[in-house]
Amino acid sequence: MKSYNDALKILKKSNIKISNQSIKSINGLNRISSENIYSNYDYPSADNSSVDGFAVNAKDTHGISKKKFKRLKIVGSISAGSKPFKKFLKKDQAVEIMTGGILPAGTNSIIPIEKCSLIKDKKNKYISIKQKFKKFENVRFKGSDFKKKDLLIKKNTLINSNHIMAFKALGVGNIKVKKKINIIFFSSGNEISEVNHIPSWKIRNSNHHYIKSLKNNFLFNFRNLGILRDNDEKKFYNKLHKILKSETNIIITSGGVSKGKFDFIPLIIKKFKLSYSFKDVALRPGKPILFAKIKNKEIVIFGLPGNPMSSAACFRFFVIPYIVNILGQKNEKPIRGVLKNSFLKKKKFTRFVKSKLSTTKNGKILVEILKGQESFKIKSFVKSNIWALLPAGKAQFKKGDTVDCFSQNHFNQTFI
Repeated sequence: MKSYNDALKILKKSNIKISNQSIKSINGLNRISSENIYSNYDYPSADNSSVDGFAVNAKDTHGISKKKFKRLKIVGSISAGSKPFKKFLKKDQAVEIMTGGILPAGTNSIIPIEKCSLIKDKKNKYISIKQKFKKFENVRFKGSDFKKKDLLIKKNTLINSNHIMAFKALGVGNIKVKKKINIIFFSSGNEISEVNHIPSWKIRNSNHHYIKSLKNNFLFNFRNLGILRDNDEKKFYNKLHKILKSETNIIITSGGVSKGKFDFIPLIIKKFKLSYSFKDVALRPGKPILFAKIKNKEIVIFGLPGNPMSSAACFRFFVIPYIVNILGQKNEKPIRGVLKNSFLKKKKFTRFVKSKLSTTKNGKILVEILKGQESFKIKSFVKSNIWALLPAGKAQFKKGDTVDCFSQNHFNQTFI
């Protein structure tokens, strides 16, 4: 029986290639960039005002004080989005300007509207000011945030909503990303049912719908090929043959990978040429689990256990790390937390435990291991918000010990 760490090493050796595609940048959420992405324009695109006020030449305010005020003649108005002011401002002139308005020629400072008074006579309007203003006050400079060809995001970045904001602001129309991974899913067992009203000897197919619900985390394509019944060996074998000729990347089965009378999935997979594989890993929940890389094909197979928590844990700690790796993402960094309670496990086994993470007033991260850790119990999973990882080599974990924690349904993004 392999250790969890040894199993992860095999997964890393079993890389499959995911090709690239071009998409509109606004559709890039949760996709992985396959190249560096650069700004197409300066941002801001021109010098503009950061406040509502009046554009002036700062020299015209020199010598002004509370005792010695000055009037500047208003000669125009500029709103955000209007074309640049055509006239060059002369001495002691001002232009009304709104936030985002382009600075007119001959000006280099913005007087906020609340820092001046408006005066009218029969012919003209003026602002009256009682203080000096420095050059470039309240001015946002062209390219002060991004310059044209500045790096926006690096290759292999997971694209978030903040990136999409930047793409649109900087004129990035199309981007290259990794193609969506194609996952095919089989359930197995005569006891599995897709209907709600079932007799006591049947089980509702929660694993299928749980994994399907995760497809937006990496925008993978998910296709369910139904339930393999106890005598469907030939059917499964024939379907695998067809799948190997398709664009499928990952095949996932749920149940049927143990040593029971009707657990035929490992026997069928062994009939195909494999380059890498393992079966059974020293972990809880999640035993048994199967992995196989089809030789000379860009396809792998994960045989997950049938128990809901075993299936969920194996998807989280085998399939997701595999996806992260083939998409070129960095290794996950755990959240470190301090145990609120003690826990005892078998020393040689890695244990994934349903836990609840919280923080104290002073920012300390605490982890409570919940009751109900059995692989068939869902209630503790509903109450949890984190998986705590208790590694092999240690049996007793005491209150106050520091442990690694991982988000429930998607990989921990790296923020450092």
